[in-house]
Amino acid sequence: MDNYIISTKNLTKKYGEKVVVDDLNLSIPKGEIYGLLGPNGAGKSTVILMLLGLTEPSSGQLSVQDFNPVKDPLRIKRFTGYLPEKVGFYEDMTSAQNLEYTALLNSIPEKDIPKKIDEVLSIVGLTKDKNRIVKQFSKGMKQRLGIADVLIKDPELVIFDEPTEGLDIEVANQILETISELNKKKKITFLISSHQLNLVQKICHRVGIMSKGKLIGEGNVSDLSKNIFGGYKHQIELEVIGDAEKVVQQIKTIKGIKSVISTENVIHIGTDEDLRQEISRMVTNIEGVILTKMDIKDFSLEDVYLNYFKEV
Repeated sequence: MDNYIISTKNLTKKYGEKVVVDDLNLSIPKGEIYGLLGPNGAGKSTVILMLLGLTEPSSGQLSVQDFNPVKDPLRIKRFTGYLPEKVGFYEDMTSAQNLEYTALLNSIPEKDIPKKIDEVLSIVGLTKDKNRIVKQFSKGMKQRLGIADVLIKDPELVIFDEPTEGLDIEVANQILETISELNKKKKITFLISSHQLNLVQKICHRVGIMSKGKLIGEGNVSDLSKNIFGGYKHQIELEVIGDAEKVVQQIKTIKGIKSVISTENVIHIGTDEDLRQEISRMVTNIEGVILTKMDIKDFSLEDVYLNYFKEV
């Protein structure tokens, strides 16, 4: 358990007869950025509430840094930061005043608070807005202030619920870059619940995909795509004029090729490496064959996600 900051075993949550989280086994190592994905009603928010000690499981086990959230919720709150989807601040107070209030609630010594405020505002790029009232902030600025609010107590674990929801792509990318930098420099573990697959893919080391309370897929994008798309990371497609079967037999001899299937004059190649150079060189040397087209497809998190929900 020492290497895992979050661990659950057969974790289940029921509301009456309805099973919201179903037999969940989840292990997140320290220092990882983990994405928890799934449609509305999948059970993601309920998992977060149980980890924070805000609702009790119906059965199963869970621990956060080896503490039980049911028995030790206050201990967990000391080293865990939580940023909900809708960030709330005192709108008529400045960003610094809001952060000071949070610092006092977390028993940070008063003499240390000014320095801490300057530090976290610098991290999220709001130094110039230190004395500006929050009602003047854009949604993106409030989201960045929310990250500063979470960071002021030096958390080991940060849980974000839709951290980039409703933000334009530039601001969303800035927030994700901040998360990635904090993970690298401060070794903070992040659990991110999100629907924005293309953004999550940029920073998460692993993702877990939930549906109807169950974890139906887990791993990095490469591993998940291999499970779904025939055991390979890339799909290379060729179009040729000439003897396609001769091309298939030659391509099969290239080291690293996982699968080769031809449909008329189109050849589908599965591989874990980008072998276009080797394939092109070989095909152009086959007498009587002309290579007319070559494309490569790298499977994205969205491809993986959509295929999971096509099957369930």
